This record gives sequence, structure tokens and C-alpha cells, in this order.
Amino acid sequence: MAWAPFSKEEFRQALNKCNNLSVPGPDKLTWRHLKIVLNLDSCMSHIVNIANACINLGHWPNHFKRSSTVIIPKPNKMAYNSPKSFRPIILLNTIGKLIEKVIAERLQFHVAKNDFIHPSQLGGLKFKSTTDAGVTLTHIIRSGWIKNKTTSILAFNIAQFFLSLNHCMLVLSLAKAGLEPKVTSFFKDFLVKRKTNYTWNESSSQMFEVNVGVGQGSTLSPILSALYLSPLLYILEKRLKTLKIPVSLLSFVDDGLLISQNKSIDISNSQLFCSYNILSSLLDKFGLNIEHSKTETFHFNRSHGTFNPPPLDLSPLGGPVL
Repeated sequence: MAWAPFSKEEFRQALNKCNNLSVPGPDKLTWRHLKIVLNLDSCMSHIVNIANACINLGHWPNHFKRSSTVIIPKPNKMAYNSPKSFRPIILLNTIGKLIEKVIAERLQFHVAKNDFIHPSQLGGLKFKSTTDAGVTLTHIIRSGWIKNKTTSILAFNIAQFFLSLNHCMLVLSLAKAGLEPKVTSFFKDFLVKRKTNYTWNESSSQMFEVNVGVGQGSTLSPILSALYLSPLLYILEKRLKTLKIPVSLLSFVDDGLLISQNKSIDISNSQLFCSYNILSSLLDKFGLNIEHSKTETFHFNRSHGTFNPPPLDLSPLGGPVL
């Protein structure tokens, strides 16, 4: 699919959706000010020309690669001696954010048109939300009840997902999705030589390189992560089918569900264990890892009496007994 030049209308639509109250990045330019500036047709033309030049030249300016990371303590923590007790908020330069929003919208349209994304992916994509995931899961559970089957679910989380995405693998996924070479060349440059400084209250650090994964502050991160994960899900689906393991999958960005339906919980546990093993191995080859401590199993049974399902032992894989 050819990558057409950007239009002013694409930028106007993206700009109209921006919240004037958002905190600006290192350039201190707010959305409210940018909307006033880009209301002038000549200024809008310059921004569109910059965006088109970035794609055509395969280059993302260093100015747009700089960010500020604000460290915010998570509330109600017993202690603040662990990085997990804090939430980093990434602030990007505003004009760069606007161009990223327009590129992200293009990517969403492209992958929706060519059906590259795996059907089980319900996160980081347009028209697919947490509500869709909930409705889908409810339908699966209730359809199992009609057949007098218990729906068993193994929920997993991919550790440090956005930071763990391999750049080479991501570029290959973009090419596999049918994007032009000039677009994949742009992302080769977009992903590297990024820098940020860390801000804590009134103190700020020097600039550090952050050449890992994709930045969580970018509008492009959700669609890029979905593109990265999609080939893995197709491979997993094919392997489970080859091994005749009747387990389905739902994916929501860095969280996922393995789903099995049987009249016997023991059979479901066995199928989930095998699927979890295959999934863990595949993720490792993609440079990703499951955070075993967050893995949980759930059994949805229609029985109104006492229900004590047998535990699922994942300890051979480094996980808990669930």
C-alpha cells in the first residue's frame, strides 16, 4: 500500500482532539498555543511539509527525540524504596507529538485495511477497547455454559513490555505489514538516539540515552507494540492447532488470556499448562518475558454449589501454583 503525502486536514483533525490542559514537554509549547499558531494556513503548511520530509528522508529530528521523564510516587505505598513504587510520565515536544499522532492514525488505518493484526488483539487499536474484551470474554463464558462446560482462563502479563521491544524485529514487522521501505526506514531512525532527563519535584538530571523499546509517552507506542506482537500470536495459534490443543487467546496490549473450555477442570489445567509453556518459549524468542508472579487462573462454572477447582502448578516454568 502506497504511503500518500500528509494533508492539512489530517493535522487539523488530530489537533482538535488534543487536550488544552495537557502538560507541555521540554519545548514548553502547549496545545492551546499550537492551535492558535496552526490556525494560520501558512504555518500549517510548514508542519505538513516537515512531516512529509521526515517520511521521505527516513529521518526523525533530534529535537523530537528529546523528552522529559517526570517521576511521580504512586499513592498509598508502604515504602518507596523500589522503582515499582513510582510512575514515570513521559513529556514529549509538542510539535513532534502532533506529527506522531497523525502517523499513528495512518498506521491504524493501514493495518485495519490489510488485516495484519491478529483477531484476538483488542488493545492499542481503534474500535477495540476494554469493553470489547469484556463483551468477548462474557460471550465465550456463556457459550460454554450452554454446552455444560466450565471456562478456565489463565491470565498473564508481559514484563516491561514497551521497553523490551526489539527494534530490528519491530522494523521487520512493519515491513511484513506491507509498509513502504521509506516508512520502515523512517522508523529505523525514529527508534534510536532518543534522550530524556529525569525530573523529581524541582530537580532535573542531565540527559540520558534511552535507546530501548518504544517510549510509553508516544502515541505511536500502542500501534507499534500491536504490530510487534501480532506475528507471535499467529505463530502461537498455529502451534496450538498443530498440537491439537483447543486453547484460544485474547490479548490486550501487554496482558493476555489463555482460554480453555471443558467439562473437566483437570483437562483444562493440562491444556493451559501446555499452552503457557509454548507461549513462554515463543515470548523468549521475541525478546519478551512473562511476569510469572502476576499469572492467575480463573474458572467460570455455572454451578451454584461449592466449587473447588484443582490448582494449576506452573512451578516447573518458574511460576506459582495457582
